[in-house]
Amino acid sequence: MADISDFEKSKRKRKAGCAICGKPIDKAFRPFCSERCKTIDLGRWLGGEYRLQTNEEPDEAELLDLAQAMEERRER
Repeated sequence: MADISDFEKSKRKRKAGCAICGKPIDKAFRPFCSERCKTIDLGRWLGGEYRLQTNEEPDEAELLDLAQAMEERRER
């Protein structure tokens, strides 16, 4: 019979908590505990709080579009 490594034993014992508040996860909202935490996370993504790192450089057209959008916001 094969022995289970200490790593595997500890992995089985660990229970992940909600990605937002750390409370126990509800299967219906995994990896969150509730609809509230799920919505908070979505808001953070949509608000730009979470970002994926990339090595790509923006092209000139993207930079111009961004500059124009920033200028329009200032005018409001």
